[in-house]
Order: sequence, then C-alpha cells, then structure tokens
Amino acid sequence: MSDDWRTDRIGSALKGENPAVLRRLEAGFAVIGDVQFLPGYSVLLADDVTVQRLSDLPRARRLAFLSDMDQLGEAVERACRRLDPAFRRVNLEILGNTDGFLHAHVWPRFEWEPAELVGRPVWLYPREKWSDERFALSPQHDALREVIGEELDQLQSMRRPL
Repeated sequence: MSDDWRTDRIGSALKGENPAVLRRLEAGFAVIGDVQFLPGYSVLLADDVTVQRLSDLPRARRLAFLSDMDQLGEAVERACRRLDPAFRRVNLEILGNTDGFLHAHVWPRFEWEPAELVGRPVWLYPREKWSDERFALSPQHDALREVIGEELDQLQSMRRPL
C-alpha cells in the first residue's frame, strides 16, 4: 500500500484505506500515530473532511467527538499501563495549528522520558525524534496497536449513550 492515505487521512479512513485506523468510533476514527517515540501516541480524526475546528460541529456531534477523545485517551492509558510500568499519564490536545481538519492528539507520558522534557509539552522534543526511522510506525508496533484496540473494544462495550 502506498502512502497516499497520508495526504487524505480522513477520506482514506472513510474508504477503509487508512492503515493507521485502530477503530471507528461514534464521531471519528481512532488512529495510531505516525511516530512512536512515546509508544501509544494516537490521534482521533473527525469523520467529516469538511470539519476544520470543534466549533464547526453541531453540539451533539461536538459532544460525541469529545466523548470519543476521552475514550481513546482512556484506551491509550489502559494499554500503556499494561505494557509499561513507567507509564505516568495521558495528555489530550486539540491544537489545529498545522492540519486543516479536526483532530485530537493523545500522548502517553512516561517516567523514563528525559528529565528536561517529562513535564513539558511533547512538541518540545527535538525535531530528530519526529523523523527518526526507529520511531516511525511499523510492524514493530503491531502488539501495541492490538492492545489499544482491545481496550477500545472493551470501553465501547461499556459505553452508555450521552
């Protein structure tokens, strides 16, 4: 499969062609991040390519998106806690400064992170972390993907409507 899906992440998810998709949620797609220097990094993509910001959604869809973000965050937290005893917490962010589509970042944070970065925003990590092939999403992350997916499935089965 080519990397064409990267130019239209939501459209490719809607067509079932985005290989990063973990699960379809109520208002979006849970996807594993392209980089994994913090293992478990995931993103929630809105399921409408025309939506650029949270305020573009009608209130019910907005609440559904935020609920999906919460669910993905909890799934990543549970998965990371299972896989790494040094797991600390999850950071949730809706930024929208670069990509012109609504999405939310789910960043797991760990005790083993460098002391000067562990309490700071992920965006302060050196640029080389973002482009280092050792951290690129690959088959080495399949077990992590599976555990996050299992946690999403379990949370979906327990989820009550808003």
